[in-house]
Amino acid sequence: MPQVGRVKVDPELRDLGVRLRALRLEAGLSQEDLADRSGLHRNYIGGIERGERNVGIKAILAICRALNRSPADVFA
Repeated sequence: MPQVGRVKVDPELRDLGVRLRALRLEAGLSQEDLADRSGLHRNYIGGIERGERNVGIKAILAICRALNRSPADVFA
């Protein structure tokens, strides 16, 4: 498993993070904007995007609402 600093990065979580980052940028949002809209912490958003966090479904749903996207868009 690749490592970012001292954190091991799971390839599947990294792919999810890359997809979420692309959707966030497409929406023209910073990580801080997305954090504010989703009710999550900015550092948590960054960890998700880097593949360092095994994000829960409730957090994914909050992010989807904040991006005005469906979970299907995230996992497409």
